Amino acid sequence: MRSSTDGWTTCALGHRHWGLAGAAGLLLHRPGPAGTEVLLHLRVDWSHHGGTWGTPGGALHAGESAPDGALREAGEELGLRRSDVVLGTSSVDDHGGWSYTTVLAAPAVPMEPADLVLNEESTDVGWFALDALPLLHPGFAASLPGLLPLLTA
Repeated sequence: MRSSTDGWTTCALGHRHWGLAGAAGLLLHRPGPAGTEVLLHLRVDWSHHGGTWGTPGGALHAGESAPDGALREAGEELGLRRSDVVLGTSSVDDHGGWSYTTVLAAPAVPMEPADLVLNEESTDVGWFALDALPLLHPGFAASLPGLLPLLTA
């Protein structure tokens, strides 16, 4: 089902983005044996930047807050429920006329990839140590330096 805010737009930087009202994603993180780990999903090949790993996320609906949109998208893409996570701070990547908000969260319950339910937008999911990240979605990769201090605080 399409939302009135589904669609392509071009930001002031000349980049093409999905989501007429911006977009948001959920960056789950937890302590791991080698330091902080993040939960990423592998985007299906037919999607924008398919074959790369990133946060579950997508276009915001009209009037939807970034945390609500990030949680909705994580529910759609990974089967997560609001009660599965504890929301933390947010970070906005503003491109001028379009922005992506990364909402940080920690698991409220034990969470393993095998327990998650992927939809047609995801082909895999996994926890990754920050020093062993796979091929990242370019937007997530560009925002990661600003997110790292929030993950390790």
